[in-house]
Amino acid sequence: MALVLTIDSARWNQHVARTAAEVSGLVPVVKGNGYGLGRDWLATRAAELASVLAVGTVHEVHSVPAGCTPVVLTPSLGPCPAAVVTVGSAAHLEALGRTGHRVLVKIRSSMGRYGVDPAAARQLLATARDGGHEVWGVSIHPPLTGTSADHAAEIAGLIESIEPTAVWVSHLDTTDYDELRRRFPDRNWWLRLGTRLWHGDKSSLQLRADVLDTRVVKRGEIAGYHGAAIPFDGTLVMIGAGSAHGVAPLADGRSPFHFGRQRMKLLESPHMHTSMCIVPTDGPTPRVGEWVDVQRPLITTQPDRIDWA
Repeated sequence: MALVLTIDSARWNQHVARTAAEVSGLVPVVKGNGYGLGRDWLATRAAELASVLAVGTVHEVHSVPAGCTPVVLTPSLGPCPAAVVTVGSAAHLEALGRTGHRVLVKIRSSMGRYGVDPAAARQLLATARDGGHEVWGVSIHPPLTGTSADHAAEIAGLIESIEPTAVWVSHLDTTDYDELRRRFPDRNWWLRLGTRLWHGDKSSLQLRADVLDTRVVKRGEIAGYHGAAIPFDGTLVMIGAGSAHGVAPLADGRSPFHFGRQRMKLLESPHMHTSMCIVPTDGPTPRVGEWVDVQRPLITTQPDRIDWA
């Protein structure tokens, strides 16, 4: 049983090096499951590109190698380790206590997530400094919707009324990011890159799972954890990947599994370490030991093994 991520090493490394070289003020993002590559390993790799790394929470700071500065993207209401921490409200500042910290003040974007209202940003910056904290700048996280140009326009509007300080941003292409740097030369700019840096060349990544067993079945038979009825004559295929790996149906409910360039129908949702698919009698049917392709975002997937080809 295995869910295996195979990576074309040369192609992947070329993409990472090329992307990193294009960005002045690069902040590699290493958070969650390490984009499917493993957070500790990815942090070591990211340290070859920059001396400042972004992690998701205070609980991920330990992954950052010694000699690198960790920047925590999610505000914390508990104890904070030695890192640059994000604050987006007076409550976040109060949680830091009386000890001075390095902080980034989060400005709320149109995403509407945590962050200070732009009109109150000056006051929160002043409160942070008055509290003995070292302000490293402001942080803006645009939504995924919209274009890079839309995000750049929003960022420009948000910072125009804020005192010149360092600006940490994301979800911009290099052209729009460089244009912001030219437009606001009195500010130091930092660009967080995660998905585009690590997954930007999808041709270098292949996610597959092996076939553990197959069984010829008839329409109307009952199988699966939840007693699903077999919808047609065919072959039941047991695949070595499931919910324990983060494998689930796609957002639209379709199966994430492919074989012979055809999508395999799920009998029921993947469970723990096995998924059950049903292939019609005349469909391409994998044999035991063969591999099927898995269509899942790596940020929510935990492979059993990573093969660097």
